[in-house]
Amino acid sequence: MNLKIGILGGGSWGTTVASLVARNTPTKIWARNPDTVLEINEQHTNSKYLKDAQLTKSLVACQTIEETVQDADVIVMGIPAQNFRNVLTEAKKTIRPWVPIVSLSKGLEKGSLLRMTEIIESVMPGHPAGVLTGPNLAREIMAGQAAASVLATVDDTISVELQKVFSTGLFRVYTNEDVVGCELGGALKNIVAIAAGMGDGMGAGDNTRAAVITRGLAELTRLGTAMGGRRRTFAGLTGMGDLVATCNSTQSRNRHVGFELGKGRALADIIEEMSMVAEGVKSAPVVMELAQKYGVEMPISFEVNRVVNGEASAREAFRGLLRTESKSEYDPG
Repeated sequence: MNLKIGILGGGSWGTTVASLVARNTPTKIWARNPDTVLEINEQHTNSKYLKDAQLTKSLVACQTIEETVQDADVIVMGIPAQNFRNVLTEAKKTIRPWVPIVSLSKGLEKGSLLRMTEIIESVMPGHPAGVLTGPNLAREIMAGQAAASVLATVDDTISVELQKVFSTGLFRVYTNEDVVGCELGGALKNIVAIAAGMGDGMGAGDNTRAAVITRGLAELTRLGTAMGGRRRTFAGLTGMGDLVATCNSTQSRNRHVGFELGKGRALADIIEEMSMVAEGVKSAPVVMELAQKYGVEMPISFEVNRVVNGEASAREAFRGLLRTESKSEYDPG
């Protein structure tokens, strides 16, 4: 394969995708930290985010965004949602015309309420925008365990071609034209994962977690379909699949935040000790704005937002959920 890939973002998932793609085609990655760039090039590791993982030796790390994207045929954005626009705007000066741009981020932009592909379309009009998303825990994939993901673009022809870029061995990539549904599933499940983690941190059982996951799936499906996503998408890898993995895994950043909140710790202290971003913390208020805009009831997201905004403790949030009136399982709320 002769396509050249430029990946922006040297965190755990950006580095994992870069290592996978480098098996197929020439790949460059940009990381903010010069020490990370040096480590990737000289030791083929990224110990800050992927302890004990060996990266593909042909992967090249770059000190500048310009060097990474100037000759790239595909751009991959492994940047957290709240920094996504700034980094893409910086890269815009160097990216060649019509180059596809694929987001790895599972968040929503505060203020604008936009998905990442919407930011791509705004900043880089004319560039095909897509998202790679699914139940993908970086450390498991780097350890060689099987996983599946979804590549969503509005043009299936582009998806099929890019599918070859991202698919490697035990990492299976499916295509989907429902960009809205796939992207929202990845963003919204993070809030539910915080809720599941809070329950675990307070010592709740498997029954509680199962209830949070299934009612959380109902919430994200309601909002996702109201915003234009297809219902069946939320029963697939980017909805239920990602939700189950994120709510159950001890590797999940969002579940970890919830777990520590459930133990009574302050959010600021939890975030300070983390080296990676938990997108659900920043996305929670955005989701509540969207729920109000589209007239969708989201009681779990509402209570999580109260906790991350400092308006309630995890225990108070769970008491709030218990006070919610029980309706038909298929009714809102």
